[in-house]
Amino acid sequence: MSHTVLKIENLHGWYGESHVLHGINLEVANGEVITLLGRNGAGRTSTLRAICGLIGKRTGSIQIQGQETTSLQPHQIARLGVGYCPEERGIFTSLSCEQNLMLPPTLAEGGMSVDEIYTMFPNLKERRNSPGGRLSGGEQQMLAMARILRTGAKLLLLDEITEGLAPVIVEKLGQAVTDLRQRGFTIVLVEQNFRFAAPLADRHYVIEHGQVVKVVKQEDLASNMAELNVLLGV
Repeated sequence: MSHTVLKIENLHGWYGESHVLHGINLEVANGEVITLLGRNGAGRTSTLRAICGLIGKRTGSIQIQGQETTSLQPHQIARLGVGYCPEERGIFTSLSCEQNLMLPPTLAEGGMSVDEIYTMFPNLKERRNSPGGRLSGGEQQMLAMARILRTGAKLLLLDEITEGLAPVIVEKLGQAVTDLRQRGFTIVLVEQNFRFAAPLADRHYVIEHGQVVKVVKQEDLASNMAELNVLLGV
């Protein structure tokens, strides 16, 4: 039976005086993929940042592999095997693609080798000597994902990885998520592109005003589409 990798209970979060998360509850088992859906400003990215310890104040409970983490610093959380791929990607534009892949520290056992990365993302192998700043948007996104895979992270927090990308690249990223799931990674996706996210996830968590307002299992997706379209403003 799959064990729980991430369990969040009554999570509240603040940026300074701004109270942005209002009692988030969710649970993810080993090898599962879930999505956090919602409109801009709903609290999806703030939830990811709270998991990583990157917001000013957190209350409630965030357990990773059974360990309470709300009092831990970001580097301590990362060492539990958590990898965060932010929307802004965070690659080094002046370094080559391959140099970017060589930089991430090993935070946990089982990090993917450069050769494994090139097998998953052939585009990066072709552009391995190109500066990060000269890669296409899709290649930069692949590189951002690849960098966290090098660290040994097994819980992946992926924020808007398809935003602004061509359909052919979106398809490749979808295949990468599927491959990672088959390898036993646990994935939390924040996505505006519901068409991309819908077939990938075991469950969809809809967030509004910093709260989970609906949870839809994959098998119940078709019967809930009308309500989801209203909630997401599709």
